[in-house]
Amino acid sequence: MARILLVEDNETIRDMVSERLVYRGHEVVSASDGIEGVAMAESERPDVILMDMSLPGMDGWQATQQIKSTAQIHSIPVIALTAHAIAGDRQKCLEVGCDAYIAKPIDFTQLLETIQALSQKEII
Repeated sequence: MARILLVEDNETIRDMVSERLVYRGHEVVSASDGIEGVAMAESERPDVILMDMSLPGMDGWQATQQIKSTAQIHSIPVIALTAHAIAGDRQKCLEVGCDAYIAKPIDFTQLLETIQALSQKEII
């Protein structure tokens, strides 16, 4: 199973997603903003990062760009988890470096499949 960094400022969503992932056998560490998320990506070296795009301080767009521009962690797959679901948002997420995009409310089956594919270094 994968070691996952969940970067989400909403405590309810963070707890729900973490609990469901742990129940499925994954290990989850979490951060509540982009600055903490980047720092934890560097210190924890997770298999996959789940990134909310609307975060306080440094948002998910900026955090993803910073992760993808840092040599030691640029290869960690980032999955955008976002309520940004209007035309162009998926493309914007991919342009800043996200490897996949999942709109909220989260389809948990899709999330699990995406985590599995990316943690095994498959192309989706």
